[in-house]
Order: sequence, then structure tokens, then C-alpha cells
Amino acid sequence: MKKILSSAAALALVAGFGGAASAEPFNGPFVGVQAGWNKDDLGTPSTPLGDLQVGRSQDAFVGGVFAGYDYKIAPRIVIGAEGGVNFGADDSIVRTSGTSRLTIDPKRSLDLTARAGYLVTDNTLIYGRAGYTNVRARTTLTDATGTRSASSNRDGWLIGGGAERAVAQNISTRLEYRYSDLSEGDGKFDRHQILLGVAYRF
Repeated sequence: MKKILSSAAALALVAGFGGAASAEPFNGPFVGVQAGWNKDDLGTPSTPLGDLQVGRSQDAFVGGVFAGYDYKIAPRIVIGAEGGVNFGADDSIVRTSGTSRLTIDPKRSLDLTARAGYLVTDNTLIYGRAGYTNVRARTTLTDATGTRSASSNRDGWLIGGGAERAVAQNISTRLEYRYSDLSEGDGKFDRHQILLGVAYRF
């Protein structure tokens, strides 16, 4: 976590001294990469093997790619749409009880979101984000009866917000927080993320 916060500070410093990408840095298509901190917090989520008591959380590194389109609808107002895919590292959640072992391993996440922002300067956008997210996870349970395993897709919603700044010709950087609810009913499956991103704007 300290390394992530240090990276965020470095990104903010670079953004503060960066120049504008163009006269319209937040108007048009873009692609990018992102990485950062991910925390999954589980209670008793529903799984293909039943409603299983987990009661654990797990911090992990996450990284991925995204693409989207921004449109300036007013001199200071930007709206946009974005899709992305992310993968975690060392993000399996494990609970042991006696001779039983339960593992929930998130494989990948997809998201499709909209965002709306305000240009505090010509090159700096603050924004909010909301939309759909989906996580592919594999559940494995080992107990006295043997080992059972199954994968499933979990649908959910996410909200978040952040700041993005044009730092060079066709390049912008951003820092963003996201919260996702993947519970699919009463069972708790929450996700928190802090993501650093770099985008190329066409």
C-alpha cells in the first residue's frame, strides 16, 4: 500500500508540471493501461457450491487495460463511456476451518461505465463514474467428502471518482477510486480499488 501511495504522489507531481496535450485533450477516443491496489471483502456470498461463509478480505495488486470516448458537451463539462478488463495478482481469498479449506479465486473483471466531469482547468478534469462490472471467480472447497470446484460470473455495479490531467501531447494520467458491489443478493462481496492510469488520446 505504501508503494501505491508513493506512486500516486509521483504521478500527481508529474501531472502538476505537465503541459497540455492539445486544445481539446478530453474530446475523442482513447486507450490506456492502469494498475494499483485492490481489496476484496467477503461475508457469506452465494457460489456455485452454495452460500459459503468466508468472512475474509484480501489485498492485492491489480492491472489492466481500458478504452473509451469522451465528449465535451459544454466549455467545462465532459461526458464519456469506457470499457476495461483487469486481472489481479495473489488475490485468492482462503478460509480454513479444521480439515476444511475454502478458496475463492477472482480470475478477471470486466467493466462498462459512464463518467461525467468538470474541467477545473483546460487540462485537468475531475469526474465521477458509475456502471456495470462483472467478475469471473473460481470457488474450491475441500472437506471430508473430497474436493469440489466450480467457476461462475458475478454481476455487480460500481461507482467511483477521480482526477485526470493532460501531461504531454496526446497523453493523460489519472488517479481514481472505485467501489464495486458484487454481492448478487444478501451475501457480501465488496471490492475497493485505487487505480493509477495512463491514456493515449487520438
